[in-house]
Amino acid sequence: MSQLSLSQLLQTFPNSGELIWIGVRPSKGDAMIVVDEVLADARSGLIGDRYNGNSGRRQVTLLQYEHLAVLESMLNQSIAPEILRRNLLIKGVNLLALKNCKFKIGAAIFQMTGLCHPCSKMEKTLGPGGYNSMRGHGGINAQVLQGGIIRLGDQVTILKD
Repeated sequence: MSQLSLSQLLQTFPNSGELIWIGVRPSKGDAMIVVDEVLADARSGLIGDRYNGNSGRRQVTLLQYEHLAVLESMLNQSIAPEILRRNLLIKGVNLLALKNCKFKIGAAIFQMTGLCHPCSKMEKTLGPGGYNSMRGHGGINAQVLQGGIIRLGDQVTILKD
């Protein structure tokens, strides 16, 4: 068996992920609204979410489902996805491995633009040490390259170059 190149390794995933939670915030400071589907738009991110940036680099925030268990363990409490203020909760794929990848969820295509670091609100939301617990577990930011409807249960598939 021949060895794979680094380029090939970076595009090889054991399986697809799954979208298991969607949340949007209409305005700054508002509580997250949990929805079953949302329209991803290349100009404005998720329709119904407060995102209004010009660069597109933070249109959508994604959190890895498996990190909830890590956070719950460190903080000794149950954590509902909406209190972490991310838009999409993804199960079964390493989100950090999406660097330099395009990926599809439902009918929309996204590209990772960077890490989604925690903000100081996590200390108040999660309690003492909440900010430091979130470090390294805050998820990623993404830009919508091609719009479309995304729904709970949609597969997260990595698009090959």
